Amino acid sequence: MTNGVNRRRLLAGIATASAVFPLSVGARQAAAEESISADQCGAEPDLLSVVPQDSRYAELSRGVNQRWVATPEAVHLVGSARQAQHVVQAAVDAGKRLSVRSGGHCYGDFVCNPEIDVILDVSLMNEVFYDAERRAFCVEAGAQLGQIYEQLYRGWGVTLPGGACLTVGIGGHASGGGFGMLTRKYGLVADQIEAVEMVVVDASGQARTVVASRDPEDPAHDLCWAVSGGGGGSFGVITRFWFRSPQATGTDPSAQLPAPPPEVLIGLAEVPWSALDDAEFGSLMRNFADWHIANGSVDSRFIDLSGYLVLRQGPQGGVSLFTQVDGGNPNADQLLADYTAALIRDTGIPATIPTRRVSWLASTKLVGTSNQAMFYDHSLRSGTKSAFLRRGFTDEQLAVIHRHMVREDYNNPHAAISLNGGGGQHDAVDPAATPYPHRDTAFFALFESFWTAPGEDATHLGWQREVFRDTFADTGGYPVPNDQTDGCYFNDPDTDIMDPAYNASGVPWHALYFKDNYRRLQEVKSRWDPSDVFRHAQSVRPL
Repeated sequence: MTNGVNRRRLLAGIATASAVFPLSVGARQAAAEESISADQCGAEPDLLSVVPQDSRYAELSRGVNQRWVATPEAVHLVGSARQAQHVVQAAVDAGKRLSVRSGGHCYGDFVCNPEIDVILDVSLMNEVFYDAERRAFCVEAGAQLGQIYEQLYRGWGVTLPGGACLTVGIGGHASGGGFGMLTRKYGLVADQIEAVEMVVVDASGQARTVVASRDPEDPAHDLCWAVSGGGGGSFGVITRFWFRSPQATGTDPSAQLPAPPPEVLIGLAEVPWSALDDAEFGSLMRNFADWHIANGSVDSRFIDLSGYLVLRQGPQGGVSLFTQVDGGNPNADQLLADYTAALIRDTGIPATIPTRRVSWLASTKLVGTSNQAMFYDHSLRSGTKSAFLRRGFTDEQLAVIHRHMVREDYNNPHAAISLNGGGGQHDAVDPAATPYPHRDTAFFALFESFWTAPGEDATHLGWQREVFRDTFADTGGYPVPNDQTDGCYFNDPDTDIMDPAYNASGVPWHALYFKDNYRRLQEVKSRWDPSDVFRHAQSVRPL
């Protein structure tokens, strides 16, 4: 674990923020009046600022998606809530436009865009520890998923049911929902949030640090609710989370979060397009949807199984089938065999799919590194679109998807559609319990494309827009909430969703992301950020 002393050593010799972003009287007064708990993991590191003259400026003023570049006066890397509060207050007092970054994986321009004057970066806040007083695990907002999985599991034998990309920061991931291979059994990462520490700004322009919990008696309960699925960048700066499962009891740390299986049984197969004609592809996709609809209950005997399909575009592409089963289940082999048989029925795919048993942590790393371009190549440009499906794709939609995936006039091995199985505990939560409303979902579809050259933007975005538009043509080009589809995922922001040229559904972006929960999000926004200090293209608007 990195402690405060180590971080100071690592950052020695870098200019402090006060040299380039002096605090106003208001900021100093706020710092003097605010009482913030000390960092439990060591002394507070220096507040750092990276300005245009710094060699790191070009890297820190852009996100993982190379399409988005900012030209801020400075990027401030904070080491505590106190420092974050100072930066926020100074920005407010100076009338500067502020954005907040955790891991930098935002597909949209929420952090990096030309209007931003100041980027507040929490990526150096990455401690993970058990807080006995709160009976919860404290995870600072800059910690990355891979690090979190490692530390929680090695230290206490627990985990969060989060996503596959190991370099995603927890700040955005948890606040927007967060799901992965363990979500069917344990729910979302957002469902595990017990409390958050946040820097907020009141109507008078005063920045302060608050801790908001999910306890209904907590006066700040509404703020905790809002950032447990309402997305990042709308209400304040999250500096740390406390995670504890809602059903957890006692004081034993190992009982406060889900325990992943020590061993998992995995099945992995690659099927080229040449082995699947249009009808066989349709059967595979229908089988995937039908199986998840039939086995979506928390009482299903398949609750320990999760699977996904990845459709890779182009003549050299095909379909990847990945399945994971809790190896401790005495029927694990039979469960995998039964699932596989249901999945490949009428597809011509060989009945024998290679399987092996590995540790859960090894499987997590395998999934997280299975596609280097999508997960680890941070030199690429990208775009994304998403859809929650309550029922399977229609025959017409399947024909559209297959046609676009095997097109020869567009060939991109880094363009894909991935289907992630839903149901289980994901669907067992009331849609209003968190802002994330997609609690009746058979599976989730993510349309992605990655490329290198800026001059190719129109080509790659054009393919993505076409396949998405044609798939959902009957509802104006977007998966509007109805008996088949259930909107889009905020954590995979889509820059076209607000443009009627692409979203002709008449359903506004916020209804696609949050459905009926948006009004309550606006009420929270009006209370905690009435001046709209924390905003971006798709942030919650105050009333």
